[in-house]
Formats: sequence, C-alpha cells, structure tokens
Amino acid sequence: MSESNHLIDLVQSRIDEFLFTRAPIVSLISSDLTPLVAFSRQFLSGGKRFRALFCYWGWRSVTPGGGSDGVPTAGPPHDVDLAPIVSAAAALEIFHAAALVHDDIIDNSDTRRGAASAHRLFENLHRSENWAGGPVEFGRASAILLGDLLLGWSDELLDEGLAGLRDPSAARFARREFNLMRTEVTAGQYLDILEERAWRTSREDELLERAMRVIEFKSARYSVLAPLVIGAALAGGTPEQLESLRRFGLPLGLAYQLRDDLLGVFGDSSLTGKPSGDDLREGKRTVLVALARENLDGGSRRFLDDNLGDPNLTAHQIEKLQGIIAGSGAVDRVEALITHQLAEATAVLDAALLADSAMSELRMLAEKVARRAF
Repeated sequence: MSESNHLIDLVQSRIDEFLFTRAPIVSLISSDLTPLVAFSRQFLSGGKRFRALFCYWGWRSVTPGGGSDGVPTAGPPHDVDLAPIVSAAAALEIFHAAALVHDDIIDNSDTRRGAASAHRLFENLHRSENWAGGPVEFGRASAILLGDLLLGWSDELLDEGLAGLRDPSAARFARREFNLMRTEVTAGQYLDILEERAWRTSREDELLERAMRVIEFKSARYSVLAPLVIGAALAGGTPEQLESLRRFGLPLGLAYQLRDDLLGVFGDSSLTGKPSGDDLREGKRTVLVALARENLDGGSRRFLDDNLGDPNLTAHQIEKLQGIIAGSGAVDRVEALITHQLAEATAVLDAALLADSAMSELRMLAEKVARRAF
C-alpha cells in the first residue's frame, strides 16, 4: 500500500472513531438526533481526500528523519507520532464536509457526490415521517445546523491533535493557520454569492479580476495552500519552508478551482456526481464565464447573461450555453491558465528546501488535481 493510501485509511479510521465518540453525546440528548450522526457519516465516507493529502505531505516535507534529504523515502520516521497529523488531516476533511453542506444550501443543489445533498436528505426525512409544515424549509434549516455541527466537530478534532504535539509554538501556529483558513473561505463564499448578483454593476474590465479573487479565497487557499501550511506548521517548519509551500500552494489551488469550474459546466455527471451544466443553473460567475463574455458578440452575450442562473434551464438550453462558451475560446484560455498555474507551482519545488521524497509526491498530487476529470 502506498503512503498516501495508508494516510487516507488512517484519516477515515480517525473520522469514524471521532464520530463513534460523539454519537452517544448526541443520542443522550434525544434519539430524534440520530439523523445528524447518520448523515455526518454519509458525508464523511469516501471522497478524494485532497485536503488531507496536502496536509500530510506538507508535514512530511519538513519532518526531520533519517534519510539523506532529512526524510526517509519509505515513510515517516518510526519514532514520530502520527496522531497529531492524522487528526489535523481528518479535521480538515470534516471542515470540508461542513463547507459542502452549507454550499449546497446556498446553491440549492440536489446532489453531492452522486447522492442527495444534506438539505434534500432532511426534506426526504420530513416527507417520509409526514411531519407538519413544509419539507423544504425543514430541510434547509436542518442542513444549516448539520453544517454548524460539523464545523464545531472539526475544531474539536483539530484541538485533540494539537494537544498531542510536544511543541506548543507549533500547535499555536497551526491553530492560527486553521483559523485564518476559516475566515478566508467564509469571505470567499460571500464574494461568490455577491458576484452572482452584483456583476451587472461592476465594470466590464474588472469582472475577470473579481472572478479570480473569488476562486482564490473561496477555494484555492483552503483546498491546497492552507492544508499544506497547517501540516508543515505541525512539524515545526521554518519560515522559508512555509513560504515555499505557500508559493507552491496558491497557484496550484487556482489551477484546482479552474479545473473545477470547467467540470461544473462540461463535466460528465457520472464522474462528477453533479448534473451536467450545474454551474450554469446556479449562475456561477466564474473565470470561465468572464473570459467567454470578453469574446462574445452582443446577441450571444445577452443570451448567456439572460439564462445564466436560471434553475429551470432545459437540457437544450444547457447545451446551447455550453456551445456559446466553448465557441468563445474561453475553454482553451482556461486550459492555458491551468497549465500556467501548474507550471508556476511546480517550479517553486525546484528550489525549495523541502524533502525530495515529499516533493515527488507533491508533484504527482499537483498533476492529479489540475488534470482530474471529476
């Protein structure tokens, strides 16, 4: 088994163990709360675990060891306690699950990873039990609370990991980075919903810059940069090492989200677990859309602007919007941006004072997140 796969197994075990310890606390309050734990387990099983992997390899890139580059190539030093890094990686995955629950509410998404989103699960529960009131309102309110619960649990799990560190300063620094990540992703989420509504009042020459700002703070930093730095902070990385990981993580995070934007419009629903063209129905004002608008004639631009964000778009309308965007050349321009950001990220590793064995894994991860099909 590869080191990355072993880490994923450890993270899943840690999440399962954590939920097992929290279930009695919730059920002691009331047996009616069972769905909160059951749905948490559902949303925390599987997934690509990119954030956990970046956290771990950020940690491995600066962990002292017995190899010629400071880290053994066959895994972490045998005398190093893995519990803190595994708990931190698991905490990031729980935080991610919370963000997805809230994101699906904001976007009114029906599915997540090929299954019902959290608010739809609660709607279905309401209908199956024939409760009073509206199932939609119950579903949204309950999912908000589930997301809040997961946010709190991610904090608890991180604190359990930090408590196991021998270096209090490393614990403080990792906590500070985690807190910063929370603020940034919340701010980025607000900027995202703001752009969907305020773009008409923005200057045309600012739309691309504003779309790039959204993906940096909503996704790029918390998906790649923050996990890397949190992991390295746990290992007591030097300021120079942390700066290298930041300079690697930001462009790679941008490439990650640019790929996500392409998949949100053109992705295969059987792979992405979301309906094809979902971002078009949700009205996402992405870099892809900003670039498309720059090259469209008046009629095509009006059609795009008038239909983007219509939740009732037909398959034919989706196909027409996809054709307009592809015909504008925006897809090729986004692909070029992804290639540029990926090259910028990997170039940082050429001169970074990081473990060679970890950098090879980071290079493979970079290719995987930038070129993925789901």
